[in-house]
Amino acid sequence: MTDHTVVRVEPDNSGIISLNHPAHWHLGGKAVAAAVCAVIAAVFAYFLWNEGWWSNIHYVASVSLMLVAIAMTVSGRALAPVVGVAIMIAIVVISSAEKLRLMHMAIHAYDIVYYLMSPSNLWFLFQNFPVPMTQLFAAFSALGAAIYYCHQFDPVRIHRGFAACLVLGFAVVSAHAAYIKGRRADMQQFGNEMALSTFYASWPEAFETVMRGQLFEASSSGTGELGPFPTQPICDIPKKPPHIILIHQESLVPPEFFPNSGYDKKLDNMFRSSDGKLHPMRVETYGGASWLTEFSILAGVSTYSFGGMRPFVQAMMAGKVHDTVPQVLERCGYHNAVFYPLPKDFVSNGRFYSTIGMTDIYAMKRQGLTKTFQRDHVYYNNMLTMMEQHFKSSQKPLFSYVLTFATHQPYHFTFMPEANVPGGKPGTPADMHEFLRRLAMAHADYDELKTNLKQRFPNERFLILHYGDHQPGATYPDLTDHDREIIGNRDREGAQSSQAFRTYYAAEGINYDVPALPDVPELGVPYLGTVLLDAARIPLPPAYAERKRLMDLCGGRYDGCPNKDQILTFHRRLIDSGIMQTR
Repeated sequence: MTDHTVVRVEPDNSGIISLNHPAHWHLGGKAVAAAVCAVIAAVFAYFLWNEGWWSNIHYVASVSLMLVAIAMTVSGRALAPVVGVAIMIAIVVISSAEKLRLMHMAIHAYDIVYYLMSPSNLWFLFQNFPVPMTQLFAAFSALGAAIYYCHQFDPVRIHRGFAACLVLGFAVVSAHAAYIKGRRADMQQFGNEMALSTFYASWPEAFETVMRGQLFEASSSGTGELGPFPTQPICDIPKKPPHIILIHQESLVPPEFFPNSGYDKKLDNMFRSSDGKLHPMRVETYGGASWLTEFSILAGVSTYSFGGMRPFVQAMMAGKVHDTVPQVLERCGYHNAVFYPLPKDFVSNGRFYSTIGMTDIYAMKRQGLTKTFQRDHVYYNNMLTMMEQHFKSSQKPLFSYVLTFATHQPYHFTFMPEANVPGGKPGTPADMHEFLRRLAMAHADYDELKTNLKQRFPNERFLILHYGDHQPGATYPDLTDHDREIIGNRDREGAQSSQAFRTYYAAEGINYDVPALPDVPELGVPYLGTVLLDAARIPLPPAYAERKRLMDLCGGRYDGCPNKDQILTFHRRLIDSGIMQTR
């Protein structure tokens, strides 16, 4: 029987594609073409099935073909580049699913730098995840073997000048596809959909970080005579401090910021502190990504300082940020607990909490919840139950961090229609009307919490601080075109003055007198942890004392501070002190 699968070929150097005389047997030119077409068809079928809408498929296909063209330019072959890129895609997709399972975040281009180029980090992976890492090593070995044998058995030669033209062409197409596709959603890195486009879209962020040399924006010229922050001594408080309740009021914004919306003016009381004043706060996200606000408050830095990596800041910085608000309180004898309305591992929150001193995590399952949309009093009552148990067995002060959810979007349905609460006045847009209904419920539940604290724990002192993490999407119609453009473009500089990034914070005491709050036009969200410690009369560690100085110097601004060089020097001191590990 004659085998037509392999042939011996004669040299032909006349064209873009040619067959050269090899020293051994090879696949025939037709077999190579068939194999290339089959692999490309299989990969494209995967794109159609798993990479979302057409603009996204256009993007991943053009980037993948650009990679093939680059490999063709280097190797002068056709089969090996196509098979190699196909196997690489499979490795990325499978690795992304595995990383999501283990670390709750899809694979990112910076992982190559952070893990694979660091012996200590690579050793950490092998120690903690030996089976997946062995499988990954085997996959790369298979990739190398496949490229080698495809290269050896491929008689088709690609003219490198022609391949270089393909690289340029696909680069242009990829850039255009990226523009059409638009920005990657912030949440995309925390899901298993569109794994390849998520990975491709992370390249510019990783490149920016590598060029900067670290994850965190900081001065490169040192700190002069200031040097690192001194080691924090043991916290010494003359008498038992107040219990602290920090409430993350989901999507809350004072409706008086939008005077054209008709609403029940009684709602204004919720946003007043014990001094009777409304204290505006400037946040760094609009309509979602609450974890950015959480990080800024607990870690005391701006998420903008992480550049393109900021959507993943909690996942990336878990275990790498120290001297956080919970850790300061823990040193001062506090027992820390967080009441979280979502699954523990949502956007890596549970892992982040556990590394910053939140020793007790009451996530959705532990609270006995079957759904996240609950009235605020559900979370408050769970906290009160925990308090009763704690006070029976411990004299430690409590730091309770409660995150609410009822006022979260979407607003196209009526939440708890049986609740008789006011919404918007006649003519109010439907989404704003529903938001105002939920705000009225939040107001009632907060008043109920204060009453319960007074009645159930009459001999305990409490400091309550609550804040709006970002504005709801319901305010979008009330924003100017300029503000909407800033949101759409994620304009860091424009966000410093945009109405869209303005919320509030408020502080009041039960059996406790709250000291004067900062007298600034707006408080930058990274300073709120400092304000919390100060309001509880906790001795400020050196880094927090410096934050307080910067807050006064910058008029409450952080990312938008006119003295940006001092903010960057502060960041350098955090890095040099080991408070922030940024590589």
